[in-house]
Amino acid sequence: MTADGRPLRRTVGCPRTVVVMSELLSVSQIEFAYNGHAVLRGIDLALERGGLVALLGPNGSGKTTLLKILNGILAPRTGRVEFDGKNLGAIARKEIARRIALVPQELNVPFAFTVREMVLLGRTPHIRPLFGESTRDHQAIDRALELTTTSALAHRVFGDLSGGERQRVVIAMALAQEPQVLLLDEPTVHLDINHQIEILELVRQLNRERGLTVLATMHDLNLAALYFDRLMLLNEGHIIIEGTPREVLSAERVQAVFGAEVLVQAHPQHANIPQVVLMPMRASSLPLA
Repeated sequence: MTADGRPLRRTVGCPRTVVVMSELLSVSQIEFAYNGHAVLRGIDLALERGGLVALLGPNGSGKTTLLKILNGILAPRTGRVEFDGKNLGAIARKEIARRIALVPQELNVPFAFTVREMVLLGRTPHIRPLFGESTRDHQAIDRALELTTTSALAHRVFGDLSGGERQRVVIAMALAQEPQVLLLDEPTVHLDINHQIEILELVRQLNRERGLTVLATMHDLNLAALYFDRLMLLNEGHIIIEGTPREVLSAERVQAVFGAEVLVQAHPQHANIPQVVLMPMRASSLPLA
């Protein structure tokens, strides 16, 4: 038990030396519904400080909804959300925005903002009314642009950028918040293979070098297995399993959750990382050799 009587959820280590993993963001017994339709049912989730986690699941399983609850945008019908041991609902919205950043699937920008102006928006929770941007604000913007290799784009119009460039800029905007937690909703959506790898390499770098805690929803099971330390599988409103990619991605489980026949085998260069191979429903559907 913790000092305040709460149970410890997870420990690692040998029997003589037990290291308690520090929970940064967690939910317990979360229930949520849209128009009476249950989306999340009794969700328990603990995101460890410095964790790199992918949330997997079919369309409509509640992944985006869960991210919005973790960011305080949506309030659960029942259950509790905690950030660093405090009830998220009791934390001021501005304070949440300083510590948790959410990168959505789509960001519609109606005005012709430059890249630097877009990244400046990430500093909004830190800027004091009537005082304008401080030196620290501009330094944070410069760091975010440098980390995402978007400094050269600073004076370009956001809407004129390619998909990969826009995604890096939106991540830069989130990094300018200087958050402890980065929530990513399908960060590789609409991107080609090269840009998908580019974005996930950046996310992993930020986690490894800056200690940024990351939770990302993902559709691509193979990319999730390659770039994330732990996976959570969400189905019909429940997290049915959490663990390493090897523990989570079995052929039987993928078929049961996604309804697709697959073969799961070891990655050709990384034996401990599983890769999911789609199997055609009919041999006749394949092109002739």
